[in-house]
Amino acid sequence: MPKNKLSDLWGTISRNQILIPVAALLLLAFFNLLADPTFFRIYLNQNANGDPVLSGNLISIIDSGSELAILALGMTLVTAASGGQDISVGAAIAISGSVLLRVLCGADSRSEEMQAPIIVAFLIACVVSMLFGAFNGALVAYFKIQPMVATLILFTAGRSIAAWINNNELPIVKDPSFGVFGNYIPGIPIPTPFLIAILCFVVTWAVMKFTTLGLYVQSVGINEKTSRLNGLNPELIKLMTYVLLGLCVAVAALIKVSRISTINYSVVAKDIEMDAILAVALGGNALSGGKFNMAASVLGAYVIQFLTTTLYKFEVNATALPAYKAVVVIILVVMSAPTVREKLTALTKKLRSSAAQNT
Repeated sequence: MPKNKLSDLWGTISRNQILIPVAALLLLAFFNLLADPTFFRIYLNQNANGDPVLSGNLISIIDSGSELAILALGMTLVTAASGGQDISVGAAIAISGSVLLRVLCGADSRSEEMQAPIIVAFLIACVVSMLFGAFNGALVAYFKIQPMVATLILFTAGRSIAAWINNNELPIVKDPSFGVFGNYIPGIPIPTPFLIAILCFVVTWAVMKFTTLGLYVQSVGINEKTSRLNGLNPELIKLMTYVLLGLCVAVAALIKVSRISTINYSVVAKDIEMDAILAVALGGNALSGGKFNMAASVLGAYVIQFLTTTLYKFEVNATALPAYKAVVVIILVVMSAPTVREKLTALTKKLRSSAAQNT
């Protein structure tokens, strides 16, 4: 390939948002391939019910990272529209999961039978979660409170609210059909959370593709005043993104509580908000708002889970995981700094000019 075409190709690739998560994924894959080739082995196993299911580190990654991928969808919209992040999604998952179990168990936290259909309980949890999302969105959009400060309220009080909903009890759903959403559907060897994550991504992609919502979100994030002059309502659009994030929270909560058929208010989805923000950043999305790439954010979420699984594989202490993720954050912040981007752009132009002179 001629040098000028090579430099043009590199320029195109370097400008693509998805380059960062793809590069991180390839780096992790290469490291694991050298350290332990069996890391990528996938085999057929049996779960507790005796059903054949796929097992292995890669299956664990797509399974455990699904809730984070779903949250990354909503967090991307919030970040793009408001130029800030919601740090309350972990506490909101606790609330939504608590509401879900309250409806299913009724007054008896150890009920032998479900007191309501799962779909009814899930829809009620969605409404509650979206209301809390609207609360956060209203503080940001109408009261002009910085997003992290506005969502700090629910971050602080959310888990206490979740415990209060069930009178500080830990309700247990004994019906095995409830566990399907967080584990496996009988006869399907792929983890259900991954299938739910795919569905959520397809629905979100379709909404962004066939409606003007994505364009409106980008417009508000890039320049709120200009978007208002063009007839948009920035406050309403910001509010909508927080409500949509609330819907993503409800879906993630369903998966979380379904995995173990109960909830632990203090540890469920602990620190997941930081991973969700990191997934958005790893996807190459500007944390100050504006243009966004949903696929890159989702890929970023699975890269984070890939990193977590790799660290666990090599017996890194769980308490040390945040330190490794902090290194990733530092690298991302440095790479996204205007000075670094300007130098990379200048280097690309230099390569192009030198290639043109040689031809």
